[in-house]
Amino acid sequence: MSTLLEQVYRTLATGQTLSGEALAQGLGVTRSAVWKAIETLRGLGLSIEAQTQRGYRLASPVQPLDAATLRTVLQALSDRLHSLEVRWSAPSTNAELLAAPAPPVGQFDVLLVEHQSAGRGRRGRAWRSALGDSVCLSVATSFDPTPRDLPALTLVIGLSVRAALQRCGASGVGLKWPNDLVLMHPDATGQRTLAKLGGILVELRAEAAGPAHVVIGLGLNLRLDANARSEIAATGNIAAALADCGIDPQQRNALIGYVLESMVRSVGQFAAQGFEPFRAAWAEADALRGESVRISGAGAERVGIAAGIDAHGALQLLTAEGAQIGITAGEVSVRRSGSS
Repeated sequence: MSTLLEQVYRTLATGQTLSGEALAQGLGVTRSAVWKAIETLRGLGLSIEAQTQRGYRLASPVQPLDAATLRTVLQALSDRLHSLEVRWSAPSTNAELLAAPAPPVGQFDVLLVEHQSAGRGRRGRAWRSALGDSVCLSVATSFDPTPRDLPALTLVIGLSVRAALQRCGASGVGLKWPNDLVLMHPDATGQRTLAKLGGILVELRAEAAGPAHVVIGLGLNLRLDANARSEIAATGNIAAALADCGIDPQQRNALIGYVLESMVRSVGQFAAQGFEPFRAAWAEADALRGESVRISGAGAERVGIAAGIDAHGALQLLTAEGAQIGITAGEVSVRRSGSS
């Protein structure tokens, strides 16, 4: 069934209108099988319209993942690309790479999927990804020795992704410590809001001895329809998509290629030089600096003013008592004061 789902998806991807009969004949299956595939694809978030006496078409064309295009964009880094795989689906790209053998030190394994059935964010939260309108990928690498500033790797990845998005024409993209990419824009009252574009999940599989195996997961909203925005808003969150920032969804493969290129180069610099070379860029991208925030985690809650980060990537919080507290990444969440 997965093979048929992918075939129907790729056939409809250009946005053309095709009848159920034409799809069935072209794919060598029954019209009933096509109908079942269409309904399954709709359940995965693909917006398919049914036009009377004409057939099926996508509400908006999509660009399926293409490994050949990605390898072309990444040609300059081919000596560092240990493997690159594109699949139709996987429960979790991070889990897949964590369970696989680690790549050699300084090398990278890349896994991309069209559909992720059990995507995860920080603290075990589910990550929603609409078929064709999102980016779901993971990158594995190995460090030896393990960088002293390893907890700051999430911040480095955020900066690298932001730089790639800007290269593709995005504007208004900021970073919300420690792992969110956000769109910064004024709301109806003129106050700046932070709408989530995507998130980063870095996981470590450390052995008793030898290189550290690190897997970096990235999820991005490429496009969001009104229903998706409403569903996310009902959870108390605000979401945005790269299309809101000026990114063309039809350039999905090129965008992913630039993102991967930027990630690989930044990870290499981080392994050699640590976090220090990235601090100035973080100060420019910091979406929380100067904002009143509430930080909760480990059964405690703190409120204060976000005052940037220290040399190792820890968030600096100025409390009402005048103290400055360093908050490290991990089981900590950050919310603006007054938000849910």
